[in-house]
Amino acid sequence: MNKIRKGDEVFVLAGKDKGRRGTVLRRVDDEHVLVEGVNQVKKHVRPNPMKGELGGIVEKAMPIHISNVALFNPATQKGDRVGIKVLEDGRKARFFKSNGELVDA
Repeated sequence: MNKIRKGDEVFVLAGKDKGRRGTVLRRVDDEHVLVEGVNQVKKHVRPNPMKGELGGIVEKAMPIHISNVALFNPATQKGDRVGIKVLEDGRKARFFKSNGELVDA
C-alpha cells in the first residue's frame, strides 16, 4: 500500500520549494511523485507544426522524490508521517503518526 497517493495534499520537506504545499498529480514511479506547483523548471521546446506546437520556453513541473514530501495533516497544519494499520474488518488504512487519525476515513 502506498503511503502517498494521487490526489493527496503534501508538504515539501526539502529542496528549492521547501515549505510549499501542493496536490499530487500523479506517481511517476515507486519513488517519485509529480506535485502541482512544485519543482517547476523552464524547458526549451522546439516548434512542431505537425502537432500544432509553438516553440519557446515552457514552464513544466518535474518529479520530486517521495522522501522529500510528507502528507499534510489538516489538524496540525503541518506535514506528517504516515503509517499503515489493519482495521478490525481486515482492510488496510493509512493514519497520521502524530495523532493517530485515519487519513482515508
